[in-house]
Amino acid sequence: MEIKELNKRPNIAQNKRLNRKYGLFEKLIEELNKKDLPSEIVNSIINYIEEINAFSGSDRDFLKQIRKAQASILKLVEKELKLVTKNHYRNRWLAIGMAALGIPMGAAIGASIGNMSFIGYGIIMGMIIGITFGMGMDKKAKEAGKQLDVEIEY
Repeated sequence: MEIKELNKRPNIAQNKRLNRKYGLFEKLIEELNKKDLPSEIVNSIINYIEEINAFSGSDRDFLKQIRKAQASILKLVEKELKLVTKNHYRNRWLAIGMAALGIPMGAAIGASIGNMSFIGYGIIMGMIIGITFGMGMDKKAKEAGKQLDVEIEY
């Protein structure tokens, strides 16, 4: 079963931001079409696309609708099929490394030295550890064929 395409909207090229997000969404749908997806997942994706195709509001509201549908589709395919976009795990683990590892390490370093201005070093170390771990997970996903050839901007 194939996922239907987005309808071309007039005047979309005039808004650069909307045009870029719309193009990314089209590329995501194109990449999902290359994968062998179960019919219930395809039907869910088609429902999101039909909502976007039927939308007739302002450009700003249309942009919100695209973001919402894109996030829902990505969450669905990640949860059900373990498919992720490029650098998905890197971006996720960058934040986790900074928050869960970096701040406590920085606080420990600052407390042991007696100068809490060293908390920044811990955040940097946590960020590096998180990026490294995430890149390793992205590499595994790519080798397993679970990575979509599209990078999503937020």
